[in-house]
Amino acid sequence: MIALTFLQHVTRWIGILFLAFYAYQLLYIPVSLAPRKKQTGQAPLRRYAILISARNEEAVIAQLLDSISRQDYPADLVVPFVVADNCTDATARVARDAGAVVYERFDKQHVGKGYALNFLLQQIRDAWGDEYFDGYFVFDADNLLQSDYITRMNEVFGEKYQIVTSYRNSKNFGDNWISAGYALWFLRDAAFLNYPRSRLGISCVVAGTGFLFSREIMLRCGGWPFHTLTEDTEFTVHSIIQGERIGYCGEAEIFDEQPTRFSQSWRQRLRWSKGYIQVLLKDGGKLFAGLLGRNSLSCFDMIMSILPAMVLTLVSVFVSVLVTALQLIAGQDILPLLTTSLVSFIPAYFLLLLVGAITTVTQWKRIRTTPVKKVLYTFTFPLFMLTYIPICVAAVFSKVEWKPIEHKVAVSIQQMK
Repeated sequence: MIALTFLQHVTRWIGILFLAFYAYQLLYIPVSLAPRKKQTGQAPLRRYAILISARNEEAVIAQLLDSISRQDYPADLVVPFVVADNCTDATARVARDAGAVVYERFDKQHVGKGYALNFLLQQIRDAWGDEYFDGYFVFDADNLLQSDYITRMNEVFGEKYQIVTSYRNSKNFGDNWISAGYALWFLRDAAFLNYPRSRLGISCVVAGTGFLFSREIMLRCGGWPFHTLTEDTEFTVHSIIQGERIGYCGEAEIFDEQPTRFSQSWRQRLRWSKGYIQVLLKDGGKLFAGLLGRNSLSCFDMIMSILPAMVLTLVSVFVSVLVTALQLIAGQDILPLLTTSLVSFIPAYFLLLLVGAITTVTQWKRIRTTPVKKVLYTFTFPLFMLTYIPICVAAVFSKVEWKPIEHKVAVSIQQMK
């Protein structure tokens, strides 16, 4: 009875702490729904390099390069570069045939997207110099761009923002509950986190693909020296610590492919969770110190984005397992404990359902699937998010290495329309 009461108290306090830590994000919702300011004036044309890291992506990379070639931005100001990273297929040939400048990299010791991007930037700097390009886009090989993507990003990029991220949509939302779970989270991240952050003067967060950084940022960083398992988060944290505010362009829409197999999803999200731990160990102290600086709100928001959910999840699991184990050792009935643990997930389910529902309703027209699947996968979204609980636990104890995600959805940007 004492163990059950203790577990109930811990569960209640963890729920209260979750609400306390993330209540400020409720303020983002009305900001997100407020009328948008339209971009006015014509931005100066700039010269851009497009960085694409590809590992055995022959099935999808031609469609990305085709969507780049169809941009309404002047073609002579855009050069796509591909690093065929440890490829064993025809990625390099397909990319060259599609018009990209291709460099091949074979390095089994330094594995990961961060190393590949750094290699690619070094090749570009050696061949083109440091002054030729004004900015650098980063895309994954499975991406597709709307025809006005570069134009829209160019309008936001410049004096105010040296780093800009964009609206991340999915080209396979309707495949199953896993791909829809990813897609809803990224849609929510764009519409209800990055957009209100930009309106409130808080730095946005870069999420792996679909972003742009300036020549000045590249030179200041000395290339791309970000090699944790989540190099995008490492880059974001580094930029915020340096006083940069990352901007957001909701009119620039990118599509990417989400995993559909749970084993693949587990591996990817395990890498992300382990990468968050690496970034916190590496730069967490500087991030906390930044709470007293001029970028304090951005530092606070970044800390909240990474730390509390993981810590509170681990504490909850640890306490539940410990109390259950003590009950078993004492020879007592553990059914009430298990029932309490399961019941504690009900509020979390409905809170996540609310998040998913708001995202689905507000982004309804931009989600590419049938109305039935939009509704159905709103209800499975909380289940997808709750699978992060065992992933967070595994990330603490597992040795995680970077592994590529297989992409097979070879559709064109015309088909997405």
